Amino acid sequence: MKKRILVIEDEEILLSLIKKKLMSKGYDVCTATNGEDGFRLIEKEKPDLILLDIIMPVLDGFEVMEKMNQTSDLSLDKIPVIIISNSGQPVEIERAMNMGIKDYLIKTDFDPDEVLAKIEKQF
Repeated sequence: MKKRILVIEDEEILLSLIKKKLMSKGYDVCTATNGEDGFRLIEKEKPDLILLDIIMPVLDGFEVMEKMNQTSDLSLDKIPVIIISNSGQPVEIERAMNMGIKDYLIKTDFDPDEVLAKIEKQF
């Protein structure tokens, strides 16, 4: 059974790059470009893992995680989340870690192989 990964990211180029890399490694990938659509997909698809941007339109990444943690079968202890951050600000990362994320990536240091390594560590 293929692992399903949901990528919630509003930067189309990065989203496309991540999707191609994950699909080439055999993952089933679904995507959303804002937090509201992303949360709907979380409810519908029940992904095995989520890559989640923080700064997005409609709902930001923190709001998505708050909604997940308010729904018992979608909470961050049931579905692993890896944050994709623009800034990598320690306060932002610490807040996300306290909410239950498993790991994080900084966009300025983006490396598709690092993304794969962090995902594979969760399975």
